[in-house]
Amino acid sequence: MSNEKKLLLGAAKPSALLGLVSIALFTALHGKSGFLGSLLAQVVVVIYLIVHIGVSKLSVNLDPLSTMAVALASYFIKFFALGFALWFITAHTARDVIDRTSFGISALVVTFTWLGGEIASYLKLKTHLPLPPKN
Repeated sequence: MSNEKKLLLGAAKPSALLGLVSIALFTALHGKSGFLGSLLAQVVVVIYLIVHIGVSKLSVNLDPLSTMAVALASYFIKFFALGFALWFITAHTARDVIDRTSFGISALVVTFTWLGGEIASYLKLKTHLPLPPKN
């Protein structure tokens, strides 16, 4: 299994679990608008973070300068795509259709859970680094 797949699985499992908890909580608190807000947040965040792992996989054999260019281009595109998505949601939906609080809190929960899972998965990888011998 590739390192990217291990990172993806390590991040997706806890994110999916807390995402479902978030959906259930905001559905109970705010009804349909809480459900839609929480669900939409999770879709946006997961797409955003999967693109990051995809770029990592694509740039594995590139030289450092090309890797930096690809990473910066992907961040630039994701930043503006996210801004457009947030503007579109705000401009074209009413607050009673998509609850903004549910969206925001769910997005933060899934983002931090994803990053925590990715970090934990990365620490479990057996990367071969030239480390000095233990004394």
